Amino acid sequence: MANIKFLSPFILLLSGIAFLIADQASDTNKADTSTISVMRVEGTIGPTVTNYVNRSLSIANSRNDEVLIMELDTPGGLLTSTQEIVQTMLGSSLPIVVYVSPDGANAGSAGTFITLASHVAAMAPVSNIGAASPVAMGGAQIDTVSQKKIFSFSESFIESIAEKRGRNVEWAKSAVRDGAAITAREALELDVIDLIAQDLDELLELMHGFEVDGVELNTKDAELNFIDRNLAERFFSFIIRPEVMLILTLVAVYGILGEVTNPGAIVPGVSGAIALVLLLYGVAAMPINIAGFLLIGLAIALFIMEAFTPTYGALIAGGGVSFFLGALMLFQDLPEEMQLSYYWLVPATILTVLFFIWIVYYGIRAQYGKQKSGLESHIGTVAEVTDSITEKPGRVFFSGEYWNAISDEPIKEGEFCEILEFKGLTVYVRPANKKGE
Repeated sequence: MANIKFLSPFILLLSGIAFLIADQASDTNKADTSTISVMRVEGTIGPTVTNYVNRSLSIANSRNDEVLIMELDTPGGLLTSTQEIVQTMLGSSLPIVVYVSPDGANAGSAGTFITLASHVAAMAPVSNIGAASPVAMGGAQIDTVSQKKIFSFSESFIESIAEKRGRNVEWAKSAVRDGAAITAREALELDVIDLIAQDLDELLELMHGFEVDGVELNTKDAELNFIDRNLAERFFSFIIRPEVMLILTLVAVYGILGEVTNPGAIVPGVSGAIALVLLLYGVAAMPINIAGFLLIGLAIALFIMEAFTPTYGALIAGGGVSFFLGALMLFQDLPEEMQLSYYWLVPATILTVLFFIWIVYYGIRAQYGKQKSGLESHIGTVAEVTDSITEKPGRVFFSGEYWNAISDEPIKEGEFCEILEFKGLTVYVRPANKKGE
């Protein structure tokens, strides 16, 4: 019994040490578990995708993620947007993994440039890459000189990307020059990509221990954080779809022509102007912040025009749409912490529209309402007849004054009359009981 009492303190001490060791091991395991951000790019590559990539990379850096995975499935897109994305990827200190998925996905045209620019390139087993020859928007013909310049630039651009990432330069050039396209298995054999993975879980397993810039990746059992496109990116991605851009082109052309040939129609002109700005942004001819400024400027012009040329709310409605889209675009190109949420943007748009409706309402009342000063302000008021009005003028009393009065109908003393008009020192009236006839 005495021995047990003697050993009790040592038992407690050993238990405490064991607990601390277990807790430290637990913390070590937590520290060893890395985090990975995952984004998904689908459809046409355009300015909105550029913004999405920059935003996702910024979030991944702020989280100290191990890598950023870009799931890719695209038929191609704009060369200018592709250049911006590739430059961002090549200059990123955080490893970027491009994963062409799911089965049946394609990294065509612009997607080829983006895949080759990644630190780690992977594809699903049944996917394709290539066919990176540049074409004009809408399939239009390019003259020989311009075609040679574009092909020469694109070929040298993809060559520099492949050299930077240590990939198959000759195949990369053939993808532009000859429009070559290959399967995932062929891409792996030709040293175009690094891995083939069935899904994200397999990709993480295969990448574990993969060396990037002298650092081994720790991706096994990593925690995945999915970065979805926000509402603005979804909306503007919808705008750059080929069929939508065709509709915007038609609205811009016919809307502006309709307003020119039929001035004052309002709706065609407003629709055409908004469609034109969105179209210029969609084809990357105008930066998103400039397009936002133009739409907000257009909104203010429409609000002011409504005050001077009332259109029963048509200009106010067009201005509201223009203001919302402009504010949405203007703040999308800013850092994440400076972007406006919809909890601010929607109320701001509603308050702006209501403010200008209030201005228009009182502006119209000021133009068409009753006179508020001078003799004209008394027109329509009722006066008392103090001297009967017959064929000869009589007198009326109102506002503390006596006036000579003339009426087409006789009015007896003590009755009331309505003031119709002032001429000099004489007022024209009619019996009050005749008001409105």
